[in-house]
Amino acid sequence: MSHGLDGEAFQGLGRLCVDTAENCVISAPDCVGMERIEARFHGSAFDLHRHDTYAIGVTLHGVQTFRYRGATHHSLPGQIIVLHPDELHDGGAGTEDGLRYRMLYLEPSIVLDCLDTIGASLPFVREAVVTDPVFRTRLLLALGPLDQKLDDLFVADFIAQLMQSLARHAGLQAKPIPRTAWRAANLARDYLEDNVFRIVRSEELEAITGLDRYALSRHFRAAFSTSPHRFLLMRRLQRARRMIEAGEPLAQIAIAAGFSDQSHFNRHFKKAFGVTPGRWSALVHGSSAAAA
Repeated sequence: MSHGLDGEAFQGLGRLCVDTAENCVISAPDCVGMERIEARFHGSAFDLHRHDTYAIGVTLHGVQTFRYRGATHHSLPGQIIVLHPDELHDGGAGTEDGLRYRMLYLEPSIVLDCLDTIGASLPFVREAVVTDPVFRTRLLLALGPLDQKLDDLFVADFIAQLMQSLARHAGLQAKPIPRTAWRAANLARDYLEDNVFRIVRSEELEAITGLDRYALSRHFRAAFSTSPHRFLLMRRLQRARRMIEAGEPLAQIAIAAGFSDQSHFNRHFKKAFGVTPGRWSALVHGSSAAAA
């Protein structure tokens, strides 16, 4: 019997290992305090070992079998694995069908910074295998484009959301937000508006708002129903759309609007508007040709 995650959950995931028979590990570009990998294996993959980080991942294909805290566990496609720091575990494929998964390794210091609770202990999730579509969707936001370095603002918001899921499964009470920091959120919004075409780092927003990046992410979402990263991305795309309507070349628009290249621009444009920039250009300019 073949075990595989459905197509919807694969959206946005680059297939970096084409041969399912190949044993391989793919590492994403470095990100401070966070490591991302994809692994494919047949049979036993890792002997008993331990990390000094959280290991949080999604099984994509096959049955992921591992020993952890005195028991054997099995994770099916779409399920999440949560391993606490410094706990012995092994891992491998539970069937002859092979195994494919993606994993995030997160330093405990980042978890504590995000929780922002003095004297708090690290959240412990008792269930090593979790079924939670919201949690999975959040994970796949960062575990999808492994060939790309993640934007700094994206990372701050991703970790803030991930910690909500981790804390919930650990049984921690959500930290109340007494009142939306409207002034800080508006300062961040205005700053992003003024710096649309360049990389904006979390340190900059921390400096002008007086909030740490995780608190700012929570307050910004409460105020504007989106993250600072998403807000900046959409401002870029909106300006890019106006450039398209003005008839500017697509290759020049991608760079002018702050994207790393045209592929990066095309992917985000289609995710936001449902069509490629070329197709949008054809529509607004009344071209009869269907642009790719």
